[in-house]
Amino acid sequence: MALVRPFRAWTYKRSSADISELVAPPYDVISPDQREVLLGRSERNVVALELPEGPVDPEVPGNRYETGARRWNEWTHDGTLARDAMPTLYVLEQRYMQGTREVHRRAFIAEVGLHAFDEGVILPHERTLPKALGDRFKLLEATAANLSQVFGLFPDPERTTDPAFTAAMAGEPSIIATDDDDVVSTLWAVTDLDIISMVTSALADKQVFIADGHHRYTVALAYRDQRREVDAAIGATPTNPDHDFVMMALVNMDDPDLVVLPTHRVADAPEGFSAEEFYAKLKVVFDVSELAPGHPAGVLDGIARPAFLVKTASDERPLLAVLKADIDLDEVVGPDRSHAWKTLDVTVLLELVLDPIMGIHPDRPESLSRLHFVKDAHEALKMTADHDVAFVLRPTRMDQMREVSLAGEVMPQKSTYFYPKLLSGLVMRGME
Repeated sequence: MALVRPFRAWTYKRSSADISELVAPPYDVISPDQREVLLGRSERNVVALELPEGPVDPEVPGNRYETGARRWNEWTHDGTLARDAMPTLYVLEQRYMQGTREVHRRAFIAEVGLHAFDEGVILPHERTLPKALGDRFKLLEATAANLSQVFGLFPDPERTTDPAFTAAMAGEPSIIATDDDDVVSTLWAVTDLDIISMVTSALADKQVFIADGHHRYTVALAYRDQRREVDAAIGATPTNPDHDFVMMALVNMDDPDLVVLPTHRVADAPEGFSAEEFYAKLKVVFDVSELAPGHPAGVLDGIARPAFLVKTASDERPLLAVLKADIDLDEVVGPDRSHAWKTLDVTVLLELVLDPIMGIHPDRPESLSRLHFVKDAHEALKMTADHDVAFVLRPTRMDQMREVSLAGEVMPQKSTYFYPKLLSGLVMRGME
């Protein structure tokens, strides 16, 4: 079902495999200060392409999209970037320590045929924000290049793709980069037709679930449609043109080294927050109980019903909130949703707490300025010194994400946090 193929990637021209000073985190997590730090390491750092300087208004001369297009053209002609001589499949391993355990997450980097979500071949799992879509589309339109990968997942419980990983990684790596979290990304360039055939055949009957990069995939669809209109206007009928594909890093969703972390929430009321009134409303739907001092980090583990930790500034310690046993989610959450969607912790928090009590919902974009997403639970709890209430969540499980996606639905924003993030700048893909 998924058309996966090697491609002639653009990579940094290098005298050694280590390009750590040239790579960057995904564009959407880079602050202005971090952008300057990255450019301080090298003026050729990929952030100069992903987040070019200049006004964001495309009507203003010297805007960021003109800058990005000019820079991409320069770098692909002045020797900064070099293009593979033949179609290549890349194998990526990301290695890091999780406590005392060394984790190895592996991916195939290839170009994957684009499909509208309703075709059921490529499936999203989270909402996208229109503002971010506009910015990414204008940059893609200007550069005609995928500067970073969409993070895709494919089901392979029998681990049939493991031999291809093993064969590819038997050779010398061509690219290595270490990020600021000490995650080491190592890539092997694969041109062996037997290995490539092994991968493309194994993935041909798979659906692909988007783990991260929904905005990049969505704008790639829009760009494809725009290019198709141009082709039709001039009577061109290309076969499998570059704009019908997008660059993806494909990870086995059944790999035990695939780590999914939660994203916690910190929220503010629109005005005059009262912890007493908040808890009175919360206790209508949730059983709220105190935790003993020094409660274990896994206090939420094993609770069958939707649950989370909650803390306000007036609480010495976080409290445990568990959905009451007599609450029927099929009745209290929108009837047009699947049971899988309704039972997610993030859904229950959004529909039964953030919306009715805090007045926050993505359908009212102006309310989202009062919602903060935090990766670290301790940091989220500390933020109640300056904000009204913090919610500590469990990770969304892979089986939950799969069920929601197969039901044709998307989860609330920031329902999953796949760690580690994919670095930008390892490989790039032009569509000129």
